[in-house]
Amino acid sequence: MRAVIMHGPGDVRVEDVPTPELVEPTDAIIRVDAACICGSDLWPYRGISPVKRPSRMGHEYIGVVEQVGSAVRDIRVGDFVVGSFMASDNTCEICRAGYQSRCIHVVGMGSIGTQAEYARIPWADGTLVKVTGDITPERRRSLLAASDVLGTGWFAAVAAEAGPGKTVAVVGDGAVGLLGVLAASQLGAERIIAMSRHADRQALARRFGATDIVEARGDAGVAAIKEMTGGYGAHSTIEAVGTQEAMQQAIRSTRAGGHVGFVGVSHGVSLDGQELFLSGVHLHGGPAPVRRFLPDLIDRIMTDEIDPGVVFDQTLSIDDAADGYRAMDERRAIKVMLEF
Repeated sequence: MRAVIMHGPGDVRVEDVPTPELVEPTDAIIRVDAACICGSDLWPYRGISPVKRPSRMGHEYIGVVEQVGSAVRDIRVGDFVVGSFMASDNTCEICRAGYQSRCIHVVGMGSIGTQAEYARIPWADGTLVKVTGDITPERRRSLLAASDVLGTGWFAAVAAEAGPGKTVAVVGDGAVGLLGVLAASQLGAERIIAMSRHADRQALARRFGATDIVEARGDAGVAAIKEMTGGYGAHSTIEAVGTQEAMQQAIRSTRAGGHVGFVGVSHGVSLDGQELFLSGVHLHGGPAPVRRFLPDLIDRIMTDEIDPGVVFDQTLSIDDAADGYRAMDERRAIKVMLEF
């Protein structure tokens, strides 16, 4: 089968690799219907995360079940499914508390690679959610978004306690930040301030429910948020980048007693203890437990309540995956969908 392999910074190739087989009785094999490129895939592409050997890429996916292991009970051959970027049993104490991304049996799908024609899904019953109904092209792309960026943006908004009467600031205008705007709107936030310098992303943020745009960054961005909120800062702030500047901007934009939901994959982030102590903010985040939200998100998509798939502004064949990586790296695309 064909799969996307990263050989080093800037070096992405599509190669023939063995088709996966069942390993554990709890596994399933899916034929991947569509996959995509994540902002986190750009960390190794840019050489920020090391690439020590040729590595399979991808962790977002939708597809059709082709095989199931002997212990799989709920998922059946022929089911159209969406799965999280973290495979989980969905039964351990951590999973039952709603943190499936930290399941004691967790398997990161990035270690398997889903930018490929087929993928092995560990813990199939706990990881995969069946979709029924008419899967239109619009719903299909939105279901793919649910596998990671929608669920991650949703978790960020929940962790930031976005809701009625709240002002929410969103640091980061990539797919996760934009879908954090959508989530905050769906959760009933009164005011949503998207921090973005790019006209196309600003327009999409507005479409998703942003009421205000702030183009300034760093201290100037913080000052703008404070001025817009009577000097207090936002009640809730979403950090969807993962850099030192973004985390500082998020914390400093939040009022005392407010909440920061951080979901950007952290690189080089360190927190000053005294500043954090004096800020009086709540910090909550990490790898999003997408599986917690999937049933609700799928229902919202299949009833056309939300259309998160519009974050995919470029669709390519898997054979052109290298072009997709370049487009996202150069910010010519917000998010690239790969088809087979």
